Amino acid sequence: MKKNVLHSYEHLSSHYEFDVDRKPYNAYLERPAMVDLLPDLQGKKVLDAGCAAGWYARYMADQGSDVTAIDLSPSMIAATKRRAGNAKVHAFVHDLMDPLPMNDESFDIIISSLTLHYIKDWTPIFEEFHRTLKPGGTLLFSTHHPFMDYMNHDVDTYYGCQQIQEEWTVDGEKVPMTFYRRPLEEIISAVTDRFRFIQLTEPKPTPEFEEVHPVGFHKVSTKPNFMILKAEKPGPK
Repeated sequence: MKKNVLHSYEHLSSHYEFDVDRKPYNAYLERPAMVDLLPDLQGKKVLDAGCAAGWYARYMADQGSDVTAIDLSPSMIAATKRRAGNAKVHAFVHDLMDPLPMNDESFDIIISSLTLHYIKDWTPIFEEFHRTLKPGGTLLFSTHHPFMDYMNHDVDTYYGCQQIQEEWTVDGEKVPMTFYRRPLEEIISAVTDRFRFIQLTEPKPTPEFEEVHPVGFHKVSTKPNFMILKAEKPGPK
């Protein structure tokens, strides 16, 4: 599974690097909602877990954060470094299924954008998020909405965690993608087992989405596509 994801995103890295600012599902659906939920970034130490081509890393650095950005794909890390330029972003290759190479309570904020659905077992990841987040720190992540995957794919049962395979068309080329869908209860439990739950958001498209992708706009205006969860590590700030 990891090899499949790595191969796909190595293949997609140049597309992400040059098109991420205007990809409708990112720029006009997920990203505005995520940015609205971010806490104050000035002077904060932030982990971008699954940074892809580095849009969030650069944005947060521009808001005054000291950003550590990690991703499984070497090509995505290279793209993140190019986007970051001289901004305060330290980017390197790391597999989220392995322990994070950081000390306890290293970060004020951990953000993960549309990454966790590529990983089957969330338990060790959330243990590491909890370990490396400061008390009172914010965890913010987006993932596939469980209803979207249930409606769009032939699954055995809504209540299980199941591997899904599909193809994305990028610049006329078919790219195989593999990820996992899981029920809402499992997603919420992964958070509340270790964190204080704050908010769940189901992003809705901005008007710009309709301008660039009218067919997709109708779809995401009437059916959930992503979900965003915000939580806090218990303890004094």
